[in-house]
Amino acid sequence: MMLTTRSGPRAAVLLLLLTATATAAEKSSKIRLNTVGYLPGHPKQATIAAACRTFQVIHAIDHSKVFEGEVTGPIDDLDTGERVHIADFSALNQPGTYRLRVEGLEDSAPFRIAADVYLAPFVLVTRGMFLWRCGTAVRGEHSGDVFEHAACHLEDGWLDVVEGRHERRDGVGGWHDAGDYNKYTVNAGITVGSMFRAWEDFGPSLRTIRLDIPESSNATPDLLDELRWEVEWLLKMQAADGSAYHKLTTRQFGAFVPPEDEKTPRFFTPWGTAATADLAAILAQASRNLRPNDPAFADRCLASARRAWAFLEAHPNDHRPDLKGFQTGGYQTADPDDRLWAAAELWETTGDAAILRDLERRIVTADARFDVDFDWSEVRNLGLLTYLFSGRPGRDPARIDDVKRNLVTTADSIVAAASEGGYRRPLGRRYYWGCNGSVARQTMILRAAYRVEPRQDYLETSLDALNHLLGRNVYGRSFVTGLGDRPPMHPHDRRSGGDRVPAPWPGYLVGGPHPTASSWRDDQGDYRTNEIAINWNAALIYAMAAALDADPGRH
Repeated sequence: MMLTTRSGPRAAVLLLLLTATATAAEKSSKIRLNTVGYLPGHPKQATIAAACRTFQVIHAIDHSKVFEGEVTGPIDDLDTGERVHIADFSALNQPGTYRLRVEGLEDSAPFRIAADVYLAPFVLVTRGMFLWRCGTAVRGEHSGDVFEHAACHLEDGWLDVVEGRHERRDGVGGWHDAGDYNKYTVNAGITVGSMFRAWEDFGPSLRTIRLDIPESSNATPDLLDELRWEVEWLLKMQAADGSAYHKLTTRQFGAFVPPEDEKTPRFFTPWGTAATADLAAILAQASRNLRPNDPAFADRCLASARRAWAFLEAHPNDHRPDLKGFQTGGYQTADPDDRLWAAAELWETTGDAAILRDLERRIVTADARFDVDFDWSEVRNLGLLTYLFSGRPGRDPARIDDVKRNLVTTADSIVAAASEGGYRRPLGRRYYWGCNGSVARQTMILRAAYRVEPRQDYLETSLDALNHLLGRNVYGRSFVTGLGDRPPMHPHDRRSGGDRVPAPWPGYLVGGPHPTASSWRDDQGDYRTNEIAINWNAALIYAMAAALDADPGRH
């Protein structure tokens, strides 16, 4: 795909290193670094899993030396059981393509140093959301391969489960959720919420980036157009009484076939209060962010958000849907955090004083506490950030101070966790299903804390998240399909497993190792470590958007 901004095309060099050596043997390099690259003026480190004293940085083409230094260490990395050394080449800021060399070891994968080093990766990963679209044909090219499917799931979906009659309701559209083709309201919540948060935090850096999607020729920024695709589907998930259907899926997970070949009936499932609260939050957020380009659609979103909120007020108790007969993703979760987030977004959009009182009561109940580690089952952080950075009057100064204090304390714990290991992984020693998404999501807390207290360690630890996901890990490999050195080739993804293209669909973050740092496998069947999912990609989109804005003072 051609990478452009609205002001003109970017040089083809931006595509360099997107797939450095995707077909290389699956051996683990002893020199582990960010195989995409680094930003000038920011730390640049590699972890070396071998005894050594010195290192060099060389040009990738002619191998001439441009930097040399002494390593530090050894460090005992408790996650991996390795004794490692650290090579620091932060002083090298000259743009170019390089490798790191250590005597007795194979040279590292190539990497770039450039101010725009994250532009092409951001486009690749965000365009992955377009390639996830359901209900329409999609097509993309990457590294000489064509990835495409025809319009799919045009009969979404049936009302048998929610109304007891075999009648179709329009549920066409949205994004496929993960390695399967189903669609879930709760997981859409953290996904859309994170991407709108990226827009609200870094909009000036994202406004002109083109994603090569069907809407790219209009006046709306492409990121907002892609978000609207999912928002339009979410509007279809609202019942007449204001509640939200929990999901729209087959009864069981389908086969590894192209999406247009999956003909199994799909059903709306009963409502839940968490799904309804997430719907209210998303639609309120969408209303204010999409209003400048389409006021009528913004009004529609806000009206639906208000109906969802009214339903929640009439149903104050946590209600989880009966999903008996469905073996697809459950996404069952208690609703207090979802209600807090919904209140925050509705208040920010409307300024309703009654909703603000409700929100601040919920913040007191939650002790204004941020979660270090959060995902679809815990979205309180999204609401707290909206409350904290609002420009609206009327907030309780004591509540604001509580939220700020908890935010900084949480960010400090992330920095401390990163400093304990040999790979500076911001999530520390937590390994579980989807932990790579949570590594990326740490950047949301760190960048928020930077706005409150502009400490450089918050900024640099947020970049450490990307370093880890793109190769500074025990495998020395990128965890993103089509990006960096030896990326995943066999993700748990029904499109990749069901088409005839040898390479996987590009731009997707796999879930990552668990239960230990060394338990990831690049195996299509290993959904526990190698599946893809929209919520993990959204976290990576946020992290890359933050990296595009790594020098905040320029705005």
